[in-house]
Amino acid sequence: MSEPKKFVPFVSAETNMKEFTLRALLIGLVMSVVLGAANAYLGLKAGMTIAAVYPAAVVGMAILKMVKGSILEENIARTVGAIGESVAAGAIFTLPAFFVAGLWDPFFTAGNYLTSTLILIAGGFLGIMFVALLRRVMVESTELPFPESVAAAEIHKAGRSGGGGSKFLFRAMIVGAVVKILAEFKLFATAWESFIVWGKQTIAGSSFTGQGGMFLGSPGVSPAYIGVGYIIGPKLGALAFSGGIIAWGLLTPIILYFIGPSMELAETATSAEWLAAAKDVWARIVRPIAIGGMLVGAAFTLYNMRHSLIEGIARSVRDVKKAAAGTPADTNRIEKDISFSFTVIGIIAVAILTFVITFFIFKTAMWVAIVVAVLMTILAFFFAAVSGYLVGLIGSSNNPVSGLTLTALLVTALVLVILGIDGGDAGVAAVLGVAAIVCVSAAVAGEMLQDLKTGHILGGTPWKMEIGNIIGVVASGAVMFFILTILNDGDIARGNIEGYVGGFGSQELPAPQASLMAILARGIVGGEMAWPLIIVGMFMGVGFILMQVKSPMLVSVGMYLPLTTTFAIFVGGIIKGIMDMMSNKRKLNEAQKQRTENVGVLLASGLIAGEALMGLVVAMFAVGGIFLFEVFSFFKNPGFLIGFIVIIVVALILIMVPLRNAGNPDEPAPPSVGH
Repeated sequence: MSEPKKFVPFVSAETNMKEFTLRALLIGLVMSVVLGAANAYLGLKAGMTIAAVYPAAVVGMAILKMVKGSILEENIARTVGAIGESVAAGAIFTLPAFFVAGLWDPFFTAGNYLTSTLILIAGGFLGIMFVALLRRVMVESTELPFPESVAAAEIHKAGRSGGGGSKFLFRAMIVGAVVKILAEFKLFATAWESFIVWGKQTIAGSSFTGQGGMFLGSPGVSPAYIGVGYIIGPKLGALAFSGGIIAWGLLTPIILYFIGPSMELAETATSAEWLAAAKDVWARIVRPIAIGGMLVGAAFTLYNMRHSLIEGIARSVRDVKKAAAGTPADTNRIEKDISFSFTVIGIIAVAILTFVITFFIFKTAMWVAIVVAVLMTILAFFFAAVSGYLVGLIGSSNNPVSGLTLTALLVTALVLVILGIDGGDAGVAAVLGVAAIVCVSAAVAGEMLQDLKTGHILGGTPWKMEIGNIIGVVASGAVMFFILTILNDGDIARGNIEGYVGGFGSQELPAPQASLMAILARGIVGGEMAWPLIIVGMFMGVGFILMQVKSPMLVSVGMYLPLTTTFAIFVGGIIKGIMDMMSNKRKLNEAQKQRTENVGVLLASGLIAGEALMGLVVAMFAVGGIFLFEVFSFFKNPGFLIGFIVIIVVALILIMVPLRNAGNPDEPAPPSVGH
């Protein structure tokens, strides 16, 4: 039995190269604030954020190449620049909940700014500390493909080569950007949706009456999602999509069927009204069931990783013992994290800060503040590990941070209710505060592990990346509240003019995740939560485990994500499967297959980066109040036919271009991307 091939980074551990420089750090900090602002806007409007790793990689690379910076400087600029998106995600999913729940009205006060900034920085810092413990376990795992990390590494490597594979990357970036901007100009609909209405009927032999229908939808016209599916492959793509089928093909229709007759206007409802009702059932009933499944999936994930996690922590302890004894830790440059003692002190410091916030600012009882601090630490570690695992599977673009946060909120609220906390503002604030810190921690941990994997491939120094991200978290956390305030106050002013109640939770600034957090926190602490949904979801998760489903977590995630997203990822996986099948049919040898694999990853990486960059441009205009479809539109109500053709064209590119560049059978095999 042959030994596994030793990993060789792009820049060797022995190479002395500029890395953590002032210019790389400053470029990263500017990108962190800008990308965080754009994502805060998009997240509050649409409940989704753009993965910042690709814009940060490409922009940082372009600037540093002009001043002849090194690839490791590019790595630092990218990792610092991308962290702002994670802080923004944590902020938009939780901080507006304080406003919606009536705790912070008005939203902007000096005290609220201080509280929110402490929460964001504490959560981000905690995420980085846990990443320092988990890095070896996650990054070196052969079972986690880290699709977006591979894509980001290829952007850097292609930029260095100046030719060869870079042409595939940058041409695909143009395709991804063009598709995104054409969708913004309404040349085509980004998805097709329909609803088949079922007539009212009584089930034979019973008194049960049913009426409803079934939602039908297409994959989203998103080169980025298709690219992610292509990189993770057909098996993992199918698992995610299976969750979508369970949600939209089983649970939503059957629930709607039995509650349909009791709905107002059920007899006269149009197809569009039924579709809106189905989406409401999915959001309010099916998603909590999915969260129950994610709870069990999270526990099962950590159970399966128990040996690796224990070994990773034990290895860190051995290193710090060697350092204490005067013996240097047996690690080279590319294996050094921030010290174990600093990590432990940092975790304890955040726990103390959580106690201070809960006791002195939220005015809870001392025992409540102590319980909250301990619970926050446990949950943050739990979800940092799960977040990293999910990023390793499907990338940070699809990391369900809001779902993990909802789970943390549910657990915290349940524990406090069991312990007898009252349902007043202090209890609600404590629950939201823990959820906020855990949310930022999970978001930062996922993004950081993705960046560390990219750095692992390129040959970056982990501790330098971790220090850079601590600085990035502080910078982003210090300005994020101002960005939220501008958006909130601006919408209130607009609502006063146009006749609606503005601010977070309004028709123009719905902040869906934060609104749900506020509802759940008030509902649970006040004893109004529908726990049967969570419990049913947990039993479903147990069922997945008993059926030996490869990833119960991924199936539950598929239930939680929009169907168009999981469908597009699945389509990308199918495209990769077709390409592999055609490679076998053409009887390509291993060297040729490796070349097609490399070209395919470069193309998928380019599609992801192109859409993300153009999405950033669109967001920048939107932040300035300029909506491009209002400036110019091809159609007022675009159809899906052109969008379907776009998917076909993207599929042909991802299949035919790699096959045409398989090379001659006698050419030597190239190195595998990302390995």
